[in-house]
Amino acid sequence: MNAEKLIGQFLGNNAGFGKGAATGGILGLLLGSKKGRKMAGGTLKYAGLAAAGVMAWKAYQNWQQGKSPAQADGASGADLQRLDPRFSPDAPAANGESFQLSLMRAMIGAAKADGHVDGAEQQRIFEQVEQLGLAADEKALVFDMLSAPVALTDIVASARGPEQAAELYLASRLVIDPDQAAERAYLQALAHRLNLPAELVAHLEKQAEQGIGE
Repeated sequence: MNAEKLIGQFLGNNAGFGKGAATGGILGLLLGSKKGRKMAGGTLKYAGLAAAGVMAWKAYQNWQQGKSPAQADGASGADLQRLDPRFSPDAPAANGESFQLSLMRAMIGAAKADGHVDGAEQQRIFEQVEQLGLAADEKALVFDMLSAPVALTDIVASARGPEQAAELYLASRLVIDPDQAAERAYLQALAHRLNLPAELVAHLEKQAEQGIGE
């Protein structure tokens, strides 16, 4: 089974997660090692990585329409059915890989931004992944992604246009604690490298804080 098929199983689609090991679950293992951290209101449980695409799309729309973040419309479950294909996690990334893979790499990079995932914590994560009931090749992919260093350059290079850049930022923001200086600095560097206008970043922040409504 190739990486793209595995990512598709892990990350789910509009019907929900596959095999109980979607992004929210896998990253939850990583984030669970950090006291008090949680995904933005469980947003990613809504529909896998499509949730990040919907929120990024809504932020992009509000920004293009010249709205202030305070006036911005929030994303809803209904938006999943009419998602702009440029924001679909199924679209190809600029580097030729699945954009789902790019998003997952970005989220893992964000989760590691504060440098607090040490060897002992990573071993506990691996032990929990072993209990998920995954096939050997599936576990190997998860372990590789959790173990490997995540370079900001690789994340940025995967963005095909401002739409995917916005989505990469939004997905990263969902696993960042904005009250932590190191993580806030990481987000600022990511936004700069992705060439995101400050006004668009403000809209992305607003959507991440709100999550997805009914």
